[in-house]
Amino acid sequence: MKLIHCADIHLNSSLSTHLDGEKRKQRRTEILHTFLRMVDYAEEQSVDGILIAGDLFDTKKVDRSTGNAVISAITGHPGILFFYLRGNHDADGFLQSLDKIPDNLKLFGDTWRSYAWEEDGETIVITGAESSARNAQTLYTSLRLDPKHINLVMLHGQETPYASSTGQDAEQIPLAMLQNKGIDYLALGHIHTYKRGQLDARGIYVYPGCLEGRGFDECGVHGFCLLDIDATHHKLQDTFVPFASRRLWEASVDVSGCAAGKDVLDAVRETLQEMQVQSEDLVKVCLTGSLPAGVEVDAELLAMQLSQSFFYVKVVIRIVPEIDYASYSYDTSLKGEFVRLVQAQTGLSEEEKAKIIRTGILALTGEAFV
Repeated sequence: MKLIHCADIHLNSSLSTHLDGEKRKQRRTEILHTFLRMVDYAEEQSVDGILIAGDLFDTKKVDRSTGNAVISAITGHPGILFFYLRGNHDADGFLQSLDKIPDNLKLFGDTWRSYAWEEDGETIVITGAESSARNAQTLYTSLRLDPKHINLVMLHGQETPYASSTGQDAEQIPLAMLQNKGIDYLALGHIHTYKRGQLDARGIYVYPGCLEGRGFDECGVHGFCLLDIDATHHKLQDTFVPFASRRLWEASVDVSGCAAGKDVLDAVRETLQEMQVQSEDLVKVCLTGSLPAGVEVDAELLAMQLSQSFFYVKVVIRIVPEIDYASYSYDTSLKGEFVRLVQAQTGLSEEEKAKIIRTGILALTGEAFV
């Protein structure tokens, strides 16, 4: 048996933080398209079921075209079962808008619900529940599984080692309370990067991460997990499958020593080439280091120049001007007195002194320290 475990697709995300109108619309369409591509991939690979561990949608209101596309994907693949467990971003609106729940769409509620398969005389069970303020205190103690079965459990929330001493938070999943319950695979959602860990001697827990990165806090490779279950030998193999159409990167570039804006542009391009950033990707460039007072960097111009090579570029400047501290040693001004005072401090390292002096001189000059 084959299953796909995905989560945090966040369809209908506004994507308003970084992108302009056209590219924002394009990315929203791409995220939906990646979900639909994943469903097609499932059929091509003879996958039996898709586990959606929360946050299929990003907002409480789902536009009609997105909802119709999701339902068409489900009804258009009747041989695949879709196990949809709602997360903290999902709402009832999508389901309430349906005249009829498709036969191959399996849902969960605020109490444990299980779906079972028989394969080669063995039983594979998928169990899930949607955590809320109403059930947070009793949910984990009420879980009952048959250890003879292959047990997959679905939940959405932030994993924590132990339960809170002040009462269980609805968005926290205390792993200790799920140990030694006969779980083979704990299919989680909520964390947007891939994470895999050992639950106990028998089972593992996995966050597949989101299908597509939406902001620069979601850099790296994104996709889903493919599970191959050997029921006869009670074995489960899980593989992360990279699947995003674009990747987000954050590149830190030290531009110290650059004598002009062209040198800065060349340094950034060299760094991005070394990182193997592709033309279809989105990249945030953070410029660091120090430059002579006469060398200025225009963030908007640099982003425009780089955008010819990449889908989207954001430039953040964290450069500090070069300051000759020694030139202030005999200066009779307030700056000179400040430098000599800091240099006389025996409890500071040279690095700490340099930072304090740089900040102080910039402040006394009336410049902002970034």
